[in-house]
Amino acid sequence: MPALQRVSNVSPFGNVTVRCYAELNDFLPVEMRQQAIPVALSSPTTVKDLLEGLGIPHTEVDLILVNGQSVDFSYRPGDGDYISVYPVFETLDISTVTRLRPKPLRVPRFVADVHLGRMVAYLRLLGFDTAYQRDSDDSTLAAQAAAEHRILLTRDRELLKRRIVTHGYFVRSQEPREQVREVLLRFDLWNSAQPFTRCLRCNGMLREIPKEAVGHRLPPRSRAYAHQCWQCIQCGHIYWDGTHYQRLTDLVTQLLSFQQPNTL
Repeated sequence: MPALQRVSNVSPFGNVTVRCYAELNDFLPVEMRQQAIPVALSSPTTVKDLLEGLGIPHTEVDLILVNGQSVDFSYRPGDGDYISVYPVFETLDISTVTRLRPKPLRVPRFVADVHLGRMVAYLRLLGFDTAYQRDSDDSTLAAQAAAEHRILLTRDRELLKRRIVTHGYFVRSQEPREQVREVLLRFDLWNSAQPFTRCLRCNGMLREIPKEAVGHRLPPRSRAYAHQCWQCIQCGHIYWDGTHYQRLTDLVTQLLSFQQPNTL
C-alpha cells in the first residue's frame, strides 16, 4: 500500500489528481466514483502502487495517461500530475501508446479461487481449461497462474495485486451464470467454447468410449437407455447421454446465449 491520502492539503511529495474510467470505478468507494480524485502523496511511489492503494488491481488496467502522455507502471507521479486510468480495451486499437497488459495468452487457460466453484463447473462444461482446488491458498493460486501461464479468476482484488500475477480478472458478480458471462465477455470466448470435452470433476479431457467397455459401470436403467459414453482420460470418470445430458445441453445453450446483454 503506497503512502497517500485523499486530501487536498499541500504534501512535501506532491499532490496529484486521479481519474478512473468505465468499470475501474467498481473498485472505488461510491463517493469517489466517476470523478477526479485529489491525492496527496506522503512518500515517493510508483503509479502502480498509487492505483493499487486506491483499490485497483494492476491486472485491470490497460492504459495510463499522465498529463495526456502514456506511461507505464513504473512511472513516479510528480506534483500537479493529472493521471487518467483506463480499463481493458477489447475493440479499440491503442497499439500506438503504452499498453500495460502483457500480450493475451495464446490459449486461454484459467485458475480460479476457492469461492468460484460453481462457475468453474460451468466453464469446464463449455470446454475451457480451468484449474481449481478447494484448499488452494492465495500464494498457491498466484504461483500456479504464473508457472502454468493461466489467467487468475478471483473475487479477491488483493490477490490480483501480487506482482507475480500477470493475467487476471476480478469477477464482479456473485451469481455463477453471470460470472461465466463476465468471463466470456472479458476474454471474447464466444467462438472458443467446446462443450462436453472436459471433465467437470477434475478438468481432464474426455474421450468417447464404446458403451460395451464401460456399461458395467453405469446404473442399470442408464445401461439400458444410454447410447454414447465418454471417459475422462485423467480421473477415469464416466459420462453418458442420460436425462441429465439434455439438461446440460440446455444449460450450455443458455450460457452461450448470454452474448447479447438483452438476453439476460
